Amino acid sequence: MELKRVAITGLGAMTPLGNSVETTWEALIEGRSGIDTITLFDSSLCKTHFAGEVKGYDPAQYFDRKELNKIDRYTQLGILAVQEALTDSCLDLTQEDRDKIGVIWGSGMGGMMTIEKELSTFGMNNCVPRFSPFYIPRSIANMGGANISLRFGLKGISYTTVSACASSAHAIADAFNYIRLGKANAIVTGGSDADVTFSGISGFNSMYANSTRNDSPQTASRPFSKSRDGFVLSEGSACLILEEWEHAVKRGAKIYAELVGAGMNADAYHITAPNPEGNGVAKVMQLAIDDAGISTNEVDYINAHGTSTPLGDIAEVTAIQRLWKDDAYRLNISSTKSMTGHMMGAAGAVEALICALSLKNGIVPPTINHQADDEDDKIDYRLNFTFNKAQKRHLRYALSNTFGFGGHNASILLKYV
Repeated sequence: MELKRVAITGLGAMTPLGNSVETTWEALIEGRSGIDTITLFDSSLCKTHFAGEVKGYDPAQYFDRKELNKIDRYTQLGILAVQEALTDSCLDLTQEDRDKIGVIWGSGMGGMMTIEKELSTFGMNNCVPRFSPFYIPRSIANMGGANISLRFGLKGISYTTVSACASSAHAIADAFNYIRLGKANAIVTGGSDADVTFSGISGFNSMYANSTRNDSPQTASRPFSKSRDGFVLSEGSACLILEEWEHAVKRGAKIYAELVGAGMNADAYHITAPNPEGNGVAKVMQLAIDDAGISTNEVDYINAHGTSTPLGDIAEVTAIQRLWKDDAYRLNISSTKSMTGHMMGAAGAVEALICALSLKNGIVPPTINHQADDEDDKIDYRLNFTFNKAQKRHLRYALSNTFGFGGHNASILLKYV
């Protein structure tokens, strides 16, 4: 059968850089960091005292008390990103067949704040455990997407992908496939996580995964630099409205970019570490490129997973050079996690959104926090990592990489229109 084309017609975001797409994009292009001292809880007992928090967010401004009793922070952030994306798309739901509009959402951890609160407040401090009746509905990982379907009355396909940091990239890939198979007119997709909690920070500290650069939070995320010492945990959400091309054109929709390819595979190597040879990563990028029916030399920008971990950055660079060979030096590569931190299950959606904006605006956001005297002898610095300053460039195709604990790999390929 002939596959349908897929347009990106709406964007929404809540990130450590801003509570909208516009403010997030502005900070990215200016090379600002969204990382700061933790305010959501007392981190004095933790090894890490900083994170990427959504700032200036008061839930009571957006949700009434009754609703807040039922939804975790990760769900709240997701709903707000979806609201912005739907408004941006000008998709009039009152005129649409809502049975043909679905929700495929991603979350790596679900309601961590709820789980932590319930266990500490109700479950462990009483002889008889007394949990809230909303404990389970608030905490389980599918409820972000479920509440989006409920709030906006979307009755099409609805489920949540859970694959650690690759969760929302998998959600986008699945939404892309359902639309091009003709099973939906539009799908609300993306992801959200809110893991900046005592147990979240402490858990990653115990794995030596988190940076502990407490003396300089804004420069702690430093992908591709020798002194990198781990990722910076962040919270946030992003939403993309994916729409069948002809459906979008017929209603005169603004189109940011075309989604043209998706690759998904597994390292099958280790529960947390990447394959050091980058085998799975090289393969998943090739899968996305083959899916689009193009060649590697048509890709101009890679938004790298680039978490600022000692092993992960090298594995990804190794994979890029394996796949592109000498042509790799032509690419722009950047890790926007240097500014946003690592939003876990939301990371893939945020970075796909960034690729769409990069294509639309002809500019590549930078990888900040790199110094010339901080170079790793295992990394080839002839590659263009777009260090410290955004670069203007007409982009034909942009590739977004996202990899999760457990060896989950996903690559999303977008095209300029």
